Amino acid sequence: MIRWWISALQLAELFVSSMVHLLYGFYIFSTAVAGDLSQALNEWFIKPNANIEVKREDPSGTNVDALPPIVLVHGIFGFGKGRLGGLSYFAGAEKKDERVLVPDLGSLTSIYDRARELFYYLKGGQVDYGEEHSKACGHSQFGRIYEQGHYPEWDEDHPIHFVGHSAGAQVVRVLQQMLADKAFKGYESTSENWVLSITSLSGAFNGTTRTYLDGMQPEDGRMMKPICLLQLCRLGVIIYDWLDIPWLKAYYNFGFDHFSTSWKKMGLWGLVDCLLGNAGPFATGDWILPDLTIQGSIRQNCHLQTFPNTFYFSYATKRTRKILGVTVPSGILGIHPLLFIRVLQMSQWRHPPDVSPPYKGYRDEDWQDNDGALNMISMTHPRLPIEHPSHFVVNDSED
Repeated sequence: MIRWWISALQLAELFVSSMVHLLYGFYIFSTAVAGDLSQALNEWFIKPNANIEVKREDPSGTNVDALPPIVLVHGIFGFGKGRLGGLSYFAGAEKKDERVLVPDLGSLTSIYDRARELFYYLKGGQVDYGEEHSKACGHSQFGRIYEQGHYPEWDEDHPIHFVGHSAGAQVVRVLQQMLADKAFKGYESTSENWVLSITSLSGAFNGTTRTYLDGMQPEDGRMMKPICLLQLCRLGVIIYDWLDIPWLKAYYNFGFDHFSTSWKKMGLWGLVDCLLGNAGPFATGDWILPDLTIQGSIRQNCHLQTFPNTFYFSYATKRTRKILGVTVPSGILGIHPLLFIRVLQMSQWRHPPDVSPPYKGYRDEDWQDNDGALNMISMTHPRLPIEHPSHFVVNDSED
């Protein structure tokens, strides 16, 4: 009887969580549509009668155009400039200066694939995911074509500042390692010094326990539970990509075009195969959630270095506090209502006692402080499997 009650509660929680996420997604989408319609009406009725040219000058006499560009890299479910109409993932930063670039990378594609896409977004050309990786993951080796790179002169003499949010921080680290390893065919002169700085905003350096709460198996961090929020997400993404509605995908794209999951290429039986989990990105594990588990982050961090000529900064966030030794949300007024439950869930997460811990020395209490999406221990600096050198800045004057 108790098992039935637990199952009923879990299903109820799944239903509520699914509805919350669906409504939030619809809210974002409808806000973007409403903003576009409003802008179109304004342009129709209020036509500007003067062209205002803004000349950028710096009081210090610095040539602004000679400054390195700043590339802002979005996180999971994020989007770049040109998607979702006039909405901006980074609060309009790209509208303030043309040297600020916001690439549109796959919102659910793996960190590896996104790093490859980011390189060609900047340099130009057709995205090459690599022959070996593409065969292993069952997708096309080549992807989107950038006729003109957004910073084609990028090299060691013209380095770039990168700012990554959430999973975007790990994408930039993987890209820098690829540059150091000269992993791009036809570009033998790449090096880690192409990256001037990496700034992380709530970065996912060491994974997040949120992935397990949403449905990833804590045993290995690769597979999903049979019934969970991520399974519903999987089904929705597969159908969305299979329908391949041009105007809709131009508005928002999950980034799996290189898997050829459109009805034009795979037909009805191909859709059935994907839904059953026999094909596509979710079958091969080449999507972002396995990369965001603690085990997935450890697998990635094994191959990633920090380099002496690059500046690394990170900003960590949390919405929790301790009351009588118990970690709880920091307050209803200080948290978005949609995030409150997520913060509470993560603060109470306990690794299953019958499952081997993700690493030696794992403790649940180390992972309790969180912001509803990521654990604070994951945001400060790479810790697993080997802790990278770092310095906690208490006061800005220490810089």
